[in-house]
Amino acid sequence: MTLDRIAITGLRARGRHGVYEDERAAGQEFLVDATLWVDIAEAAAADDLTKTADYGVIAGRLAQIVAGEPVALIETLASRLAVACLADEAVREVEITVHKPQAPVGVPVSDISITVRRSRELSQLRSTAVPDNGPGRPVVIALGSNLGDRLANLQQGLSALCGAGLDCEAVSAVYQTAPVGGPAQDDFLNAVLLARTSLSPDQLLLRCQRAEDALGRVRTVRWGPRTLDVDIITYGQEVGNEPGLILPHPRAHERAFVLAPWLDVDPAACLPSHGLVRDLLAAVGDDGVRRMPAMRLVLPVEEADISCG
Repeated sequence: MTLDRIAITGLRARGRHGVYEDERAAGQEFLVDATLWVDIAEAAAADDLTKTADYGVIAGRLAQIVAGEPVALIETLASRLAVACLADEAVREVEITVHKPQAPVGVPVSDISITVRRSRELSQLRSTAVPDNGPGRPVVIALGSNLGDRLANLQQGLSALCGAGLDCEAVSAVYQTAPVGGPAQDDFLNAVLLARTSLSPDQLLLRCQRAEDALGRVRTVRWGPRTLDVDIITYGQEVGNEPGLILPHPRAHERAFVLAPWLDVDPAACLPSHGLVRDLLAAVGDDGVRRMPAMRLVLPVEEADISCG
């Protein structure tokens, strides 16, 4: 099938991406070109925007990513932008070029750029195990907050995540944990969510990022304080390293603030490629991680399940 192309050219946004501290402090302008391969036949026949990729929505999404959490490499930035485009079901393939005209290379240049091309088929993560039983794929998602009303942030995060392709089944107790890495900041509240999903890994990643955005997360300082942090820990038994998403989460096995609440909600939990969660937690220890029995999170389905006798 021959696909049609939608081009977004010269999108400008200011970001703080770079290896050097002065790049992250001062920021600079980045330019993005995006070519989306789609099938517009149905949309053209019906004159219906809902049947094709909405380039206005996608452009806004790309601008948010550029202006958001800083990364060291424009290769990483370009890969994240490609994943965001492929999260739109109408987009079958995408080519992203990120221009960094002010890159500090030490010699006069008019531009430095990186181009990546990704397809929906190539973006699917490969499984190393037999298919999971039951409807959808089981997923483990970690949530954290250390700004504002932390418990309310976690609760609102659950509401933003659950539903429409993500069937939330259980949530752990709430744990208070000391921050790991980054600048000095307040303690986090953390929890782990167990769910089943019909979403692809890329779609689930976008759902998590939108939940963070809905809570006003600002991505200006790497590992800095945040209103809501949402990480995909596992997606079934998938093991893969795709742009923007590594499964299982590459640092979950050494993070007590993930392992402790996960073990709380699933005592038999196993982290693919690493082993039983109880053994991993015993190895890293639980210093700085404290269960908060007075705090409780409620799944959205529980909130709606109110009967009258």
